[in-house]
Amino acid sequence: MRHRAPARRTIVEDRPSRYLKVSQTYLSLLESGKRPVSKRLARKLERQFNVPATALPVEATNIHDNMQSLAEGLAALGYPGLAYLAQPRRSNPAQLLLGALRMHDLEARLSEALPWVIWRYPDLDWNWLLIQVKLQDLQNRLGFVVSLAREVAERSGQSETVATLTRVEERLEPSRLAREDTLCRASMTQAERGWLRERRSQHAQHWNLLTGLVPEHLRYLA
Repeated sequence: MRHRAPARRTIVEDRPSRYLKVSQTYLSLLESGKRPVSKRLARKLERQFNVPATALPVEATNIHDNMQSLAEGLAALGYPGLAYLAQPRRSNPAQLLLGALRMHDLEARLSEALPWVIWRYPDLDWNWLLIQVKLQDLQNRLGFVVSLAREVAERSGQSETVATLTRVEERLEPSRLAREDTLCRASMTQAERGWLRERRSQHAQHWNLLTGLVPEHLRYLA
């Protein structure tokens, strides 16, 4: 009895171009870097191939002074303290951090989440983020948050993360600002400022920030 050979799958059926609804020629140009990846296509890639958040495109953010958007963005990145929130599409963690650091008044629960973002995504796009924070005089805020995340990583024995964050601190150090600032708490009263000025941690003092945040407050870090 003759057996019919199994049907051969066409090459086109096996190609990612079929899922992305682009031609194989265009896909080859993308792979070779001869065509930029559009935002629409990047989102398709994210859904189809589970692209890590750090590889997502950095987009213009609308998080500035919008704490609900920030909270939802943190939830989408996997922050346990906000897991109950609706989770929209993920944002690049570097983009989300910049939006948070720009805020004038940030809720304490969201301030506590920022070191988690750095601890969870130590391979984020530091080159882009460092340029942006220096342009906007936010380097002290970022430096302090990085220091907290690095201290948690040290306590957990995460040597690679410690090494990465130490290098980031070293890059921020030459641009450290002498002026006093808060960790996104512009409405802080003079009484609060005076109290924190006397009792803030060494990290906060080094980065000229008035904040009482310490590693012990970071409930969702290892």
